[in-house]
Amino acid sequence: MTRTTPMASALRTIPRNSTAATDVGEHVETLYRDGIVSLKGAFPRDWVERMREDMMAAFWDAIQRPGGAVGRGPRRWYVEIHPQNFRGFVDLVTHPWVTAMCEAVLGPRYEIVEIGFDTPFQGAKNQPWHRDFPSPPETYEGRRITSLAFNLTGVDVSEDMGPFEVAPGTQWDDARDWKDQMFPPQELWPRFAERGVRKYPQMGDISCRSALTIHRGTAHPSPIARPVMVLGVDAPGAGHAALHDMMVTQDYHDALPQSVRDHLVCRIADKLIPVTQKHDIEGLVMATD
Repeated sequence: MTRTTPMASALRTIPRNSTAATDVGEHVETLYRDGIVSLKGAFPRDWVERMREDMMAAFWDAIQRPGGAVGRGPRRWYVEIHPQNFRGFVDLVTHPWVTAMCEAVLGPRYEIVEIGFDTPFQGAKNQPWHRDFPSPPETYEGRRITSLAFNLTGVDVSEDMGPFEVAPGTQWDDARDWKDQMFPPQELWPRFAERGVRKYPQMGDISCRSALTIHRGTAHPSPIARPVMVLGVDAPGAGHAALHDMMVTQDYHDALPQSVRDHLVCRIADKLIPVTQKHDIEGLVMATD
């Protein structure tokens, strides 16, 4: 009897009516092998310029209030926003490649649980190698990916902009004996450094990764900030919505396409309240150099 792997099951669920379906099968294979995959030129540059404007406006607002911008190391912050604070939100979550990847990997009832951005500024240091949250048994035992992070850069990334560095294939590591089940001990760092690949996306590119793949932000001597949008999506039951608190107003919710409302996990409020973040990764305050 042939054993069906989670990846094989995922490949069979690729939506055949999707314009991205032909390519997504290979991309799912790459994701399961490396823990990360990307699509070049998914969005036009003028769309990305507006995204960067929204990120930087949100940053300067968040940095002025407690819990608005959370430190991810020296001169590096993470900010969560509400969907309607990002003009391109609907464009992002309805992009054919994004929806096809979510359905193929997480199933047709996937949940959009987070929208935010990471911003290193000049003087940011190497982060410690880490993953973004502990691995569930479904992943370290069952080899099944239960959550995805989509990343979009706001600038053309160069070597001096602290490029994202990832260690392919490490999404399957069993980290139950690591600090917070997220931070490998330093004696293991050479393994990740040997595997490490730095990414240099350009405006319009998008990546899809398991947030469990070991990674780090690197030193950023450039005077140009490098904001990166992050969209977090879960399989049902993954539970990461509890770490976030997305909110929309009723009129915004009513205007969303039904296909977005079906997947968006959020509160509906009379008035938006600025996000006070719940997911503070204390171990990232340390820099490695």
